[in-house]
Parts: sequence; structure tokens; C-alpha cells
Amino acid sequence: MKFNRKILSENQPIKKYISKKRLREDEIDFDELRSYRLDRLRNELKKNNIEACILFDPVNVRYALDTVNMSVYNMHNLTRYCFISVDGPTILYEYFNCEILSKGLNLIDEIRPAITWDYFSNGDQSELQLKKWVNEVNDLSNSYFKSKKIAIDVINGPAVNELNKKGIQVLEAKKILEQARVIKSSEEIKCMRAALDVADIGIIKMRDYLKSGITEDELWSILHKTNIENGGEWIECRILSSGSRTNPWMQESSNKIIQDGEIVSFDTDMVGPYGYCADISRAFVCGNKFNEHQKKIYSTAVEQIDYNSRLIKDGVSFREFTEKAWILPEKYYGNRYSVMLHGIGLCDEWPAIRYPTDGGERSGIFQKNMTITLESYIGEVGGHEGVKLEQQYLVGENGLELMSHHPLEQI
Repeated sequence: MKFNRKILSENQPIKKYISKKRLREDEIDFDELRSYRLDRLRNELKKNNIEACILFDPVNVRYALDTVNMSVYNMHNLTRYCFISVDGPTILYEYFNCEILSKGLNLIDEIRPAITWDYFSNGDQSELQLKKWVNEVNDLSNSYFKSKKIAIDVINGPAVNELNKKGIQVLEAKKILEQARVIKSSEEIKCMRAALDVADIGIIKMRDYLKSGITEDELWSILHKTNIENGGEWIECRILSSGSRTNPWMQESSNKIIQDGEIVSFDTDMVGPYGYCADISRAFVCGNKFNEHQKKIYSTAVEQIDYNSRLIKDGVSFREFTEKAWILPEKYYGNRYSVMLHGIGLCDEWPAIRYPTDGGERSGIFQKNMTITLESYIGEVGGHEGVKLEQQYLVGENGLELMSHHPLEQI
């Protein structure tokens, strides 16, 4: 087995490669990036006859206004949100005493203190705070969405009930945001390439660090460190496993000690620079010597991704892809991955196209400047090891452009 190091040559060390990535910030037109995304969101609202939305999900807030503050914390606390109207202002409701953080962003018309009503933040004052929040939304309605209909992405039951009492109907904003995010601008694609560059660097370092006697957690930490020191933000999952823990898939990294000859497989799920996701999977063998079974399952995973990648181009329907997709052999089917492909952007995005027996999206079409990942997990039910591979692509007029350039194993 040989590793085909196409990314770095002997005279191009990692430090030089990293500095090359950092130049990209000067090449990104952030005003254009931000305006494009906000326009996409507003156009989707118009298309659905909705005058305004309130967004709590930090990824959606990032897409709309490019403002960031404690993203992971705010994924499980309703303490930061924004209001977007089609024909009126954008208002950021910022976390306590953090208004200064977003003052330089030109798409935010106004910054106000967030009104929170969750129990953690307010305890026995929660109901009082909820009434304040509902009154605030009602005031916005009187000024900016006369229809009394508003799309909200994340909200709890008591808040919906109180809004309904005010005559305000809550609509689902998830579809609005997913459809807005699906077509990428040239500036978004630059951001995604920068994130993938960082993932490539992290994977190279992981390969160099991999040796018998280290734990899965130790190896996984290399990707985290590389992401953070190169301007990345967080990693959505921590899926790395070795040996028998690679089958079945989806086991998170542990203190298991990696042994020579074991498969080590992982999924980056990395939210990198500028908030864009680098989502690729690779499988190594500790010691770089694949046995015959490992070669078989690895080459089968490569075959699946290569076959499916040739089916996709601008205008192909999801239904056609699903019907023509590579047929997973029966002995692997019970351990199949949850999707054959999914969209990618600031994180995993629409569409999620599943195996024929599992339902999933069938009604859409692939369009130019969508970004997607193709997935494969190959491991027999009850088998000893498995291989997870994933490649990230840009949809072009005549097919897919590979965006994830860390090479596959040459076996």
C-alpha cells in the first residue's frame, strides 16, 4: 500500500501550505458574501409569502448576518437571536453585554439586548420574561409583519402558546433556511476551500502522528488543534474509531489504544475558518499495511463513491439518482450509513438522500453550485472492521468537481 501525497511535495512543507491558506482571507469579498446570503434568505421568505423570521440557531444567525458569539453554547440556550424582515430592518438580539461584538457588521441595522425566558437563565422569573419577549415580538409584528405570521427556526412550546394568544402564527423556518443555503456563491466556495485546506493539514498531521500505542482520543485531538490554530471554530462530532470499534460505524473516539495493523477510520465534521464545514472521511491502517480483507472493504467503499459521483450533474433529479445509485451488497446493507449523500455548507445541509428502503428526499434536483458530500460505509454485519469514506464536491454544469483533495489510499 502506498500513500499518494498529492497535496504536499517534499519541498513544500506543512508550514508553507498553511501560510498559503491564510492568504485566502484577502481574496474573499466579505461584503459580497454577506449580502448574497441575506438576499437569498429574504428571497426565500418572499417565495413563501412570509414577511419576517426570527432565528435562534447560531448557524442560521451566522448565515443571515455573519455574526458569531458562543455558537455551541447558544445551540442549547435561547439567549441570542435575530429578527429579519423582508422589507424592514435586521435586528440582532445579543447576549448580555455583548453588543459591541457585532458593531462593525454592516448588514445589522440595530442591536438590542436579548430577552431570555429559559429556566436556566431566569428561574422563577421565566414566565415574566416570556411575556416581555412575546410583547417585543408583538411590537415587531405591528411594524414589520402585518400578516401576524412569522417563521421561527428553534423555539419552545410555551413561547409558541403565548404568541398564539397574541394572534401570531408561528411557521417553520427550517425549510426557508435550508433552501436559502443550498446554492453557494463564489465567495462561499472560497470559504469552503479554505476550511478543506485546514482539514487536509489536520489529516496529514494525524497520519504522521498515528502509531501503535496511542489512544483514539489522542489521535482525534490533532484535528481539533489544527482547526483551532488555523481559525476554525468547532467540530460537530468526534467520530473516530479503530479496529473492532470501526464496526458498526458511528462510535465516538475513546481511550482505546490503537494497535498495529488495525483500521483507523474517522469523519472530520469540521466547522473551519469563516464557519464553513469540511466534511470528509478517511481510513488508514496503523503501520500502513492493509491485509486482504481491509483492501477489499476499502476498495468497495471507493467503488461506491466513484460510481455515485458519475451519476450527478446539473439537472439530474434526486429520484433518478436514488434509482440508479450503486447497489450496496446485501452483506453490508444492515450496517449501511444513514445517507448516500447530503448537502454541505456552514454544516450538513439539505438534501439528505437515503438508501431506497429508508425514504429521504426525492423531489428535488441537483443544481449548479450546490455543494454535497458522497458517503460510504462498508462493513459486514457482525464483521470485525469497517471502512468509512466521504468526499466533498461542487456541482458543475457537466458533473462534480472534487473539493476534498486529501488523497485516498493507493492499494
